[in-house]
Amino acid sequence: MYPNDGFRELDRQECLRLLAKAPVGRVVHTRHALPAVLPVNFSLDPDSAVLLRTAADSELSRAIDGVVVAFEADEVDAVAHSGWSVVVTGRATVVTDPAEHGRLSRTGPSSWVPSPEEVFIRIAAELVTGRALVGGRTLYGVDLSS
Repeated sequence: MYPNDGFRELDRQECLRLLAKAPVGRVVHTRHALPAVLPVNFSLDPDSAVLLRTAADSELSRAIDGVVVAFEADEVDAVAHSGWSVVVTGRATVVTDPAEHGRLSRTGPSSWVPSPEEVFIRIAAELVTGRALVGGRTLYGVDLSS
C-alpha cells in the first residue's frame, strides 16, 4: 500500500477480530473456468478456519472441496467514508470426520436454509490479509491513525 492512499494494512490478529464480528462473507471460487462469488453466513473456528454449513448435495460443496478459495468479509460506513475488508485464502475441505461434524453441529454456523443432509466446509486460514479505509481517522470508535 502507498503511504498516503488512505488505507492501513491490518495484521492477522486484527483481521480475525474484525472477521469474527461479520455476519456474512463471500466465497470466491472457480465455476466453469470463471470466477464465481457467493455470499454465505459463516463462523470462525478456534484455529481461525472459516466454517460454512451447506447442503451436502450443493453445488458449492462440490465446487470447492479440496481446492484453494478466497473468503472475503467487510464492513463499510458510507457516511464516514471508512471501513475494512479482510480476505482469507486457503484450501477448502468438507468435514468428513463424524466427531468433528458433531462438534460443529453444536458450535458451528447455523444454516439459513436448512437441508436434510448438511455438511460443514472448513477454509484453512493459510493467508489472512486486510485493510482499513480511514476516512475520518476513526473506524467504529477505534482510532486508526497509528
